[in-house]
Amino acid sequence: MLAHARLIADNPSGTTGRQSARILRMRSQAPLILRPTRQQPPAALHHWRLNTDHSAGVSLVAGAAGPLGGDHFRLDIEVREGAVLIVRAVAATLVLPGPHGLESRSEINIKVASGGTLVWLPGRQILAERCRHEAGTRIDMDDGARLFAREELVLGRHGESPGAVRQRLRVSYDGVALYDQELAVGDGMTGWDSSAVTGGRRALGSLLVVDAETEGQTNVVQSLPDGIPDTALMQLDAKTLLISSLAEDSIMLTRQLDAGLAQYARQQQAGHVQV
Repeated sequence: MLAHARLIADNPSGTTGRQSARILRMRSQAPLILRPTRQQPPAALHHWRLNTDHSAGVSLVAGAAGPLGGDHFRLDIEVREGAVLIVRAVAATLVLPGPHGLESRSEINIKVASGGTLVWLPGRQILAERCRHEAGTRIDMDDGARLFAREELVLGRHGESPGAVRQRLRVSYDGVALYDQELAVGDGMTGWDSSAVTGGRRALGSLLVVDAETEGQTNVVQSLPDGIPDTALMQLDAKTLLISSLAEDSIMLTRQLDAGLAQYARQQQAGHVQV
């Protein structure tokens, strides 16, 4: 199955400086179903000093099972100047094998203009046994754009081994590469469950925050309290924070990523560095 969905958000106030948003274009193609929604912003955003009063919200709904082997899904998102857009999945994505052993593929292309803000929450991705999947996300940000992106990957359903996935997230800022992370885990991938990659954990995820307004405020902690295991906070540059975490299950992964972000927020408020 082939599916291509597209979403464009702009600022009806134009270039007046007020941050707002409206959905200018929304095109779904099953099973990629986009729905405008009015809902409370995720609790984690409270740690990121983002005013969502005039944001546009869109939910990503799966209109069918999958992706299945042989499927190719593509989603294009554009956030124009001054717009604040929150996109999130309503449920986890279960990647399933197809009847002929083919690989499935998902492709996400995102552009965020100067003064635009995107909150990207695609939800958990669960790798079912024997699936083969390739996922690529590319986010191009203009100077002055803001981003909050969170990804979570669960290796297999309860009691089963995961299939195989190659996953890549690329982020550029003002035409310069900012973050490029590629991950290959699961059946047939060399060393994926070693201590150098997942360490035998069943869930892994990351949270990336790009915000020029935080430049020069503080550096981030390099170590976390004992209650936040297998989690690292890294400052990629003066405006970019990366939180990366491994966990035994998806519930613990969510808690650890949230705790890492809360720790960073507390440190910013305190205005000092803890090493």
